[in-house]
Amino acid sequence: MSSCAPTSTTDAARTERSHPPHSPPRRTRRPRPAGADLSAAVAVFLIALPLSLGIALATGAPLQAGLVAAAVGGLVAGRLGGCPLQVSGPAAGLTVVTADLIHRYGWRTTCAITVLAGLAQLLLGCLRVARGALAVSPAVVHGMLAGIGVTIAVAQLHIVLGGNPQSSVTANLRALPAQLASLDPAALAAGALTLALLLLWPRLPGRPGLLLRRVPAALVAVAGATAVASLAGLALPRVDLPSWSSHALAGLPQGPVLGLAAAVLSTTLVCSVQSLLGAVAVDKLAAGRPGPAARPARSNLDRELLGQGAANVVSGALGGLPVAGVAVRSTANVRAGAVSRNSTMLHGVLVVVAALLMVPILERIPLASLAALVMAVGIQMVSLHHIRTVTRHREVLVYAATTLGVVALGVLQGVAIGIAVAVAVALHRLARTRITHDEREGVHHVRVRGQLTFLAVPRLSRALHLVPHGADSVVELDGSFMDHAAYESLQDWQRTHTAQGGSVKLTGRRAGVRIAEPAAPDGTGCRCRPWTPWRNHQCEGGPRTPRLAHGLSTFQRATAPHVREELARLAREGQRPSQLFLTCADSRLVTSMITASGPGDLFVVRNVGNLVPPPDEEGGDDSVAAAIEYAVEVLGVRSITVCGHSGCGAMQALLGSGPGHGAGPLPRTPLGRWLRHGLPSLERTARGDGPGLRPAEEIAPRAADETDPRPVDEAERLCLANVVQQLEHLRAHGCVDRALRAGLLELHGMYFHVGEAQAYLLAEADGEMVFTGVAATEDRRTNV
Repeated sequence: MSSCAPTSTTDAARTERSHPPHSPPRRTRRPRPAGADLSAAVAVFLIALPLSLGIALATGAPLQAGLVAAAVGGLVAGRLGGCPLQVSGPAAGLTVVTADLIHRYGWRTTCAITVLAGLAQLLLGCLRVARGALAVSPAVVHGMLAGIGVTIAVAQLHIVLGGNPQSSVTANLRALPAQLASLDPAALAAGALTLALLLLWPRLPGRPGLLLRRVPAALVAVAGATAVASLAGLALPRVDLPSWSSHALAGLPQGPVLGLAAAVLSTTLVCSVQSLLGAVAVDKLAAGRPGPAARPARSNLDRELLGQGAANVVSGALGGLPVAGVAVRSTANVRAGAVSRNSTMLHGVLVVVAALLMVPILERIPLASLAALVMAVGIQMVSLHHIRTVTRHREVLVYAATTLGVVALGVLQGVAIGIAVAVAVALHRLARTRITHDEREGVHHVRVRGQLTFLAVPRLSRALHLVPHGADSVVELDGSFMDHAAYESLQDWQRTHTAQGGSVKLTGRRAGVRIAEPAAPDGTGCRCRPWTPWRNHQCEGGPRTPRLAHGLSTFQRATAPHVREELARLAREGQRPSQLFLTCADSRLVTSMITASGPGDLFVVRNVGNLVPPPDEEGGDDSVAAAIEYAVEVLGVRSITVCGHSGCGAMQALLGSGPGHGAGPLPRTPLGRWLRHGLPSLERTARGDGPGLRPAEEIAPRAADETDPRPVDEAERLCLANVVQQLEHLRAHGCVDRALRAGLLELHGMYFHVGEAQAYLLAEADGEMVFTGVAATEDRRTNV
């Protein structure tokens, strides 16, 4: 808002840089509890180590590639990414894509594809299109993850049974009966023990169980199966980590250009979408933790995309798997109490240490145990919660099509099918409109259910022409959208039918938007709509409470959906207004309207007469002083505005109590005692020490010989002088005085003429204070 902005352009720019619009304010640095980050890093490392090996096994890549990707994800993506608490590494969602690439092109070309996908992510991050990835229907994303989970689970089941997985889901299903007939009992025992520990460990009862559950179930499951297999002397295929000197790095991509391009596209798509959705989920988890220190700033999705791209370039170049944000590790990181990106980076350091120093221990892990761990992760990717959510939103068809497409054809093809089905469903819902006509008690009812677009205009016209000329009719519009063609058709029919002697009553959610105002459900006849209650707002003949309920209902239906996201952000982050706005309690003064402000912008204090009692006055009012102290010292506002207005009843009462007006002194009532704080303003007016009122040039141009401010009557002079007097009272408050001396605060005077809908700002002109009108084209910034 222009009337309460900082004085200078430099200050305004500084404020704008420190608090960009529609973004969370920059938080002051607090001492970071290093212990919390360290313990979180250890917890994430214990989960990441077995999962990284298991995912590498599932893809058919060298097992060391999983450790490389985990280390790079922690160090590079953790340092450069825009979501401090998200942990990146080899993700189960990339297993199917990577396995297919290795099968088609070999390992070195797959590493090159990972590098190219990272470069594509860097390009997308530079183009700042990260938010666009969130436009993909959640049903498509959940369906993609479910399809990948099914593919992983079916493939890893063969390893748990002691065999080798095939190249596709259908081939694995066909080979399953033969695999069951020749299963390896030792591998099955190791896999079953791993699954049992995964299932039972989080459910340990009692106080001992509460302590034991702090150890990750994945680590317990793999370690337990490894220990049992070693003690029992089971002959099982185990992890084989070759020397790092023979580790394969990325090579030049070899293969058909179109195939390589499709591979890069699918890898980029899955990595980016999974990472960005994971960042949003991590924000929600972190916002739910108690204490401001535990809630870092919201994620920068474009920076997160850049960080993921850099991590994929490095991981692919070093012979690692593709990198993405991993939900399991990120959730563990948040719940372990991490407060900064240090935990993610420390987890990467621990992975590097383990890869270099723990090779003999890692090589004792049975492959069947890792396969069982990854199979459990794949099963968990088919989430019942997601299925219930898409069912509630009537998107089961999109979910099922995506899942089946991924299972049968592949990730890229399945996602394309899911998006196509989602678009088709949306178009079907937009075009699906039910229009009915019936007659009840001589009144013809035409009801429209669904969106009213040009596609439904022919059916709408047929239904409307069933209404006889001169008949009474009711048109019920039950939808959230009406395009111009439908609006014109309905309006033309309404005009024609009314001219022929008939009556038309429009009801429903769309009736009040452009054609007619909706009637109140309480029958009071109130036709007030959101954000326009000040226009002809005189509803009579009905009780107050039902009208209040109607207003609340209208807000929930029409306004709440538009402000819910912003209010949710404010609820998470708390209020940080930049201005304290002190004004009168007069019902005609709508602060949000005259200042063009919204939720979280102003800290508003309203009282009768916009009075600021001096702090040392006997019988002063602590409520105003408390609000000033809270705004200045707790909220840290940068400016305070005192706003008076024309026709103020408090000033008229003061004027009537002054000498020569015959109304006598102020009564000894609560209102009279309060108005005594305005007596200094009355004395200032009597001395003639009040500012004038100068209109804005664009609104009321002055004549060539007109140099003085426009004349005002006695009541208006008191209203103007009162603003100046209250600013002096404001300066007397200790917290305000200290902030002014430190240059941290500005004071503004403002006057609003109700009848003219004109705002004035207090400024200095020709050596004297004067209220100058704010023109529609100006942006005045005046410090008083």
